[in-house]
Amino acid sequence: MSNIPFGIRQEDILQHTEMDPRVRRFMTPKRVVWQSEGVTGAENMLVPTEKQVHFNVPQMMVLQSTDKPASVLLDFGVEFHGYVKLFIQYVDTQRAQIRVRFGESAQETMAELGGEQNATNDHINRDQVLDVGFLSMPEIGPSGFRFVRIDLLTPNANLSFKAVTGIFVYRELEYKGSFNSSDALLNQIWNTAAYTVHLNMQEYVWDGIKRDRLVWIGDIHPEVSTIQAVFGFDESVKKSLDLARDESPLPRMMCGITTYSLWWVLVHYIWYMQNGDLAYLQEQQAYLCALMQLFAGYVDENGNETLDGFRFVDWPSEGDPVAIHAGLQGILCMGLEAGGKLCRILGEDDVAELCEAKVAQIRGAGVPDTNGNKRAAAMLLLSGIAKGADADALVKMIKETGAQGMSTFLGFYVLNALSEQNETTAALDIIRTFWGAMLSRGATTFWEDFSMDWLEGSGRIDELVKPGEKDIHGDYGAYCYKGFRHSLCHGWASGPAAYLSRYVLGIEVLEPGCKKVRICPDLGDLDFAEGTYPTPYGVIRVRHEKDAAGKIVSEIDAPAEVEIVR
Repeated sequence: MSNIPFGIRQEDILQHTEMDPRVRRFMTPKRVVWQSEGVTGAENMLVPTEKQVHFNVPQMMVLQSTDKPASVLLDFGVEFHGYVKLFIQYVDTQRAQIRVRFGESAQETMAELGGEQNATNDHINRDQVLDVGFLSMPEIGPSGFRFVRIDLLTPNANLSFKAVTGIFVYRELEYKGSFNSSDALLNQIWNTAAYTVHLNMQEYVWDGIKRDRLVWIGDIHPEVSTIQAVFGFDESVKKSLDLARDESPLPRMMCGITTYSLWWVLVHYIWYMQNGDLAYLQEQQAYLCALMQLFAGYVDENGNETLDGFRFVDWPSEGDPVAIHAGLQGILCMGLEAGGKLCRILGEDDVAELCEAKVAQIRGAGVPDTNGNKRAAAMLLLSGIAKGADADALVKMIKETGAQGMSTFLGFYVLNALSEQNETTAALDIIRTFWGAMLSRGATTFWEDFSMDWLEGSGRIDELVKPGEKDIHGDYGAYCYKGFRHSLCHGWASGPAAYLSRYVLGIEVLEPGCKKVRICPDLGDLDFAEGTYPTPYGVIRVRHEKDAAGKIVSEIDAPAEVEIVR
């Protein structure tokens, strides 16, 4: 008990406390993006200094307001989750009022709440006004941000800063997985995707660090796929799965969306295959079996899905009932198949047989029209509904428009579907074009949504919008993510990391707990690819390289407990 602070050692107090698994890291701004009249010494904020106010500070930033605020906009160089800490040295009035605005883009910090571009304080106060005094160190936040703007609102006041420091709050996890190849852009995309999901691994697995600081259990499927490829295991996943279950007593659907309860089943399947934790799976037994019987009732006599409530595939599919049906048909088929496998493992053979019968019924119903929706097409391909000539036609449709018609959420499944049909080169081209375009506009994390149409006439997120230029953050977005409400760090966009590890490095888990793993790389148009993949027994290391004849030559190093098949 000697490491427990004295004041909380009493058992009736201590038992109701909990350790925060996260750490804090101080961040120094990298550049001054903009400043108004009345600001001097802003460049002093770019120099690391002691994290304590004290006397005789030789270099400061001074904000001197008149009848107009004095304002400065700072860039920390990378998106992160946490706070900004102001080291305020001097205030020449009894009361000084400041406004602090966080932004995932530089332009977001310039917006007014409730304006035409939909700047909001939803889920967190990223725009707030507060009083400050001299020799103080207020922490403002938390939020997800890269930029911070500070305005001195009090007229004819003088406010001096010793420092403005970011406080990065995150889980300190080892990046056990890795990816490196002959394409530097793909390498950057893998690392950016891994970082995006890492930021969202807070107390639970969130979808966004500015907005959607929530457990959206459907969105977690691509996130968990990336977590497994990068970190292998983390308790935040189990906490999130259990929260979604416990707050959704049947027949209530998770997050109010029927498909999200299906995604919960699919996450449990990949989580069990990765970690092999039978005891944890058994904790889900009663709920899982009841849920699978419920979903079996959503298949009619003709093998068509009849899912009710909010019929959601992804936001860009909204308003297209034909595509929605096709997508739901695929997701229901995949969910029933995964649930049936889990029920077999749990000894629930009657429920497993029911699921298997429904899967066969769905696959026998034929291939529904997708109305040209490539995300729905991906679900039909991955579920095994579309085969042979039908599969060929869907793959042709996906390839014809490349990165057009993608979404950052279900784009992960489009990539997977292409590689399942031996079209890895086409998938890599989409990654470079679609996710690479976000990087080309200054992104350091991947976004809630993106469209190639947003590129024409738009600028970068790390610069203020120039006259005549479109604002790629504030002028775009739709549905729940219009304008600045749009999240520029969304965990569901991390799919390329999981995809590249699975299909390019070729690492496929065949037996629970990674006891048996297949290594079957597909380099597409790459010359080589190498990397690591975490298992409960240690990391698998691979390197694949094309020889002069184009044949892939592999080097594989795996823990002794893991059986490798080729």
